[in-house]
Amino acid sequence: MIGSSVRSFSGDYDYVVVGAGSAGCVVANRLSANPAKKVLLLEAGGQDNWIWFHIPVGYLYAIGNPRCDWMFETTPQPGLNGRTLAYPRGKVVGGSSAINAMISMRGQAADYDAWRDSGLPGWGWEDVLPVFRQIEDHFLGESSVHGIGGEWRVEPPRVKWEILDAIREAAQQIGIPKTPDFNTGDNEGSGYFHVNQKAGRRWSAARGFLKPALKRNNLRLETGTLVETVTLDCGRATGLIFRQHGQRFTVKARAEVILCAGAIGSPQILQRSGIGPSSVLAQAGVEPRVVLPGVGANLQDHLQQRAVYKVSGTPTLNQTYYSVLGKATMGLDYAFRRRGPLTMAPSQLGIFARSDKSQARANIQFHVQPLSLDRFGQPLHRYSAITVAACNLRPTSRGSVRITAADPYAAPVIDPNYLDTDEDRRIAADAIRLTRHLMQQSALNRFKPQEAVPGESDGRDLSLIAGEIGTTIFHPVGTAKMGRTSDPMAVVNAQLRVRGVEGLRVIDASVMPQITSGNTNTPTIMIAARAASMIRD
Repeated sequence: MIGSSVRSFSGDYDYVVVGAGSAGCVVANRLSANPAKKVLLLEAGGQDNWIWFHIPVGYLYAIGNPRCDWMFETTPQPGLNGRTLAYPRGKVVGGSSAINAMISMRGQAADYDAWRDSGLPGWGWEDVLPVFRQIEDHFLGESSVHGIGGEWRVEPPRVKWEILDAIREAAQQIGIPKTPDFNTGDNEGSGYFHVNQKAGRRWSAARGFLKPALKRNNLRLETGTLVETVTLDCGRATGLIFRQHGQRFTVKARAEVILCAGAIGSPQILQRSGIGPSSVLAQAGVEPRVVLPGVGANLQDHLQQRAVYKVSGTPTLNQTYYSVLGKATMGLDYAFRRRGPLTMAPSQLGIFARSDKSQARANIQFHVQPLSLDRFGQPLHRYSAITVAACNLRPTSRGSVRITAADPYAAPVIDPNYLDTDEDRRIAADAIRLTRHLMQQSALNRFKPQEAVPGESDGRDLSLIAGEIGTTIFHPVGTAKMGRTSDPMAVVNAQLRVRGVEGLRVIDASVMPQITSGNTNTPTIMIAARAASMIRD
């Protein structure tokens, strides 16, 4: 029951959308395009009015900053030798798209065909490709795989590094072809990542989708709002209870409540609302309303093994970072040309490869960077070095997210359960072998690469070494997965409606049944655009 301390929030709304991140910005844009529908968008974070949200290299200052990061942590991970990891998630208008790597990556056609073949009609590659094209404004122009005129700007990188060109040559020497475009349905090969930028500035979901739509009278954005629960009446979602400026409010939704709070946020809201596994709800002291075992389960993430190689005879960002002249040059290059290292995404060069010959398609993604550091949020190393990070694109380990209390301020328990399966441990070890093979090629001889991390193996099991250096690449998905009615762990159906609750949908990365083979932001935006079309239809 709603207590007397809860005030009614002003306004009448057809749709109440939770989360102004990658998905929520798209959903709010699309639904408010109908002037007859009123949309309220609630965001826990603040406005994206800090300069480092817009200068691409600003991720170095945003990740790990409570101004815009939820500052989550994982549980100690047995597969990572008991280490806990920082688990960044965006807490600002634009969500994680305001602080992420800006890499435009769809994944592989086979990813979506697997979704379709698991009993999810309308989610195969041929179904989603038109949506990818429709949202895009791609620098390559209009083609059978790319679109122009959409809100999601895609551009080439605006900086080059000699060492990265050489690594691409080394990849070719071990049989990995060069590719000009990772987003045609088959991303095997090496190339420079296309990025979500415009003229050297970050292009977040807020810039592309939300801000143009905020001119509409029927769309209202409220920041600093923390959602407690979805309100339910006779099996239907009727609205929300949320907190803002020290007060509690209730708001009604005539048509639907739509959760776009992400793979960590959405399952928390569902569980606080009494929707989830009975054991989790009982332990948190929440009365069960709808028992759905899959809420918070099926957590998947890309674990990367970040290898660091010292190099010589070529510049890396490490030297420039500590040089007064270098910093001045970078600043001037950006100020006058919008080019240079300040436009850099965290990774510039990508390589998609197979960990062994038995793989039917690429299952390893390399992120190669002309810099090195212990972890994001810490200074770059003082020696000249590069980072060659390899991740398993389709992990078989599954983790979970759960609440510990009904209090919305209580931190969730995030357990990615990394390297839990024999297959994941084997592929992690193979990824280290492949990294070393790549770095031993003659194309790199003049740079004298020397492995600093992990360093000599001394005959140790490489899967254990993978656990020592493994870290998240910030791609959590799957915690409210879509699935057929017969799947007991499915949380939403193919239209992203929550099972057992009318008027409630989840639209974000949490609905992915299996993680896509690459960076997950663009697939999340596609999901949001497709789902919004379903709602409007």
